Amino acid sequence: MIKHIVMWNVRGDSVAEKAQAIDRLKRSFDSLRGCIPGLLHLEIGVDTSAVEYACDVVLYSEFESQAALEAYAVHPEHLRVKQELLDLRIARHQVDYESPAGRA
Repeated sequence: MIKHIVMWNVRGDSVAEKAQAIDRLKRSFDSLRGCIPGLLHLEIGVDTSAVEYACDVVLYSEFESQAALEAYAVHPEHLRVKQELLDLRIARHQVDYESPAGRA
């Protein structure tokens, strides 16, 4: 299993603007559920710590294999979401790693 984790900081000059951006991001990624072969789990988390070095949002996803993750990267629905959200982010961080099957 491959775990794919992406963290973003989003644009917004106010708490309300950031909240709107986060909601848009969540809706876009939620639209991928059931559309991507090999995508086993998708979860969006919003930071509650409010520490200055925290990211605003995290995407946690699990894929059945490296090949499934690579197919996701070029899947038309994923590319649509990336395009929809292009103007929302001000920073992006990513980690992909292999993990034994099954979540603990």
